[in-house]
Amino acid sequence: MRVATIISKLRRREMLHDDELRFVATGLASGAVSDAQAGAFAMAALLNGMSDPERVALTLAMRDSGDVMQWDCPAPVIDKHSTGGIGDCVSLLLAPALAALGAYVPMISGRGLGHTGGTLDKLDSIVGVKTDVSETKFRDIVSKVGCAIVSSSAQIAPADKRLYAIRDVTGTVESIDLITASILSKKLAAGLEGLVLDVKCGSGAFMATHDAAKTLAQSLVRTANGAGCKTTALITDMNQPCCAAMGNALEINEVMQALTSGEVDNDLCDLTCALGAELLVLSGLSDTIEVAQMAVRDTLVDGSAAERFGCMITELGGPADFVDHWRDRLPSAPVVRDITAQSSGFISQFDGRALGNVVVDLGGGRAQAADKIDPAVGLSNICRLGDHMTPDTLIATLHARSPEAADRAEAAILQAITIGDTVPKLPELIIEKVRE
Repeated sequence: MRVATIISKLRRREMLHDDELRFVATGLASGAVSDAQAGAFAMAALLNGMSDPERVALTLAMRDSGDVMQWDCPAPVIDKHSTGGIGDCVSLLLAPALAALGAYVPMISGRGLGHTGGTLDKLDSIVGVKTDVSETKFRDIVSKVGCAIVSSSAQIAPADKRLYAIRDVTGTVESIDLITASILSKKLAAGLEGLVLDVKCGSGAFMATHDAAKTLAQSLVRTANGAGCKTTALITDMNQPCCAAMGNALEINEVMQALTSGEVDNDLCDLTCALGAELLVLSGLSDTIEVAQMAVRDTLVDGSAAERFGCMITELGGPADFVDHWRDRLPSAPVVRDITAQSSGFISQFDGRALGNVVVDLGGGRAQAADKIDPAVGLSNICRLGDHMTPDTLIATLHARSPEAADRAEAAILQAITIGDTVPKLPELIIEKVRE
């Protein structure tokens, strides 16, 4: 078997066999497939696409290029994945909520990508927390707490790590087939029995249009189910931040407010309940979506999710009293400035990508892979679509490292948020459910 022959078949739109795709994945992991060959393979996949069977076979081959975890748990092992957005800290609520309801959630998460925030970067803003743990420690935390949110090890889907880096420099990142295989190879390597996908759609998402989001959701759901993992997807709105904050420690603040205040009437909690309900029904832990949603919401109100979250933080090296004293355990920026409206009207539009880049430029994200994150910077008290504004009404509170950085960010924020004369049509939070 030769890599060049396989690439030629894909270029000619001929069906690739499972063993050919396994050969490519094994070669990506070992280095036997060169960078040039990997780039050619990615470009052929982008231009010609792959069939459902080919996509399933590639996903499984990339999953099997490294370690695949096996669990012996008394309840279902389930997880959630988001395609990325702004102010999206749902994972930090959902994992402990599901654990409080008896599920096991081994959540392998990522760091910020482009204008979107990363779950691991948010956790890292808590002093002492280390998300890079051994597999033994990972298993121990999941067994004790019911959930653990950690980084991927070098042994998880190494073929994907190689191909992802190649895609980044060959203009092939947007291939739906390769996005699907990349996401699912890592998730399936965690040994899941059920998965829910939060496919974001809007100005703050990678998939800006509904059609693009649906295409990705269908590819992910068909492939995951074809690979033997029960999966459903929700297409959700990302035309405004998911919560009222953007930035690492500032989003942890929002999480802790939801876990400890009993105030759960907001988009962040609604989305957490919707995604959690899908998983509970999918895994057989609940009979109906309505009952499951109430069960998830109850864990946020009664403190059981907060208790699991606190235990997880302690196991990851964070403060044992974090849930009780979180306000004193998070970093703060030296420059805090209220940004106010310059005219009257209604908040009619967010440029989500521009807002995300504001946080990156403040230091809350990475322009280069080696950049160090500033956990304290970002935005809080962010207004919502439809809010009525008058001059000097608060749009957001800016947290910056210097007055000069705050000046640049303020100008960008005012340009990214549109105030119109009429109340806009508010988007639905849950746009569509995709089962197949």
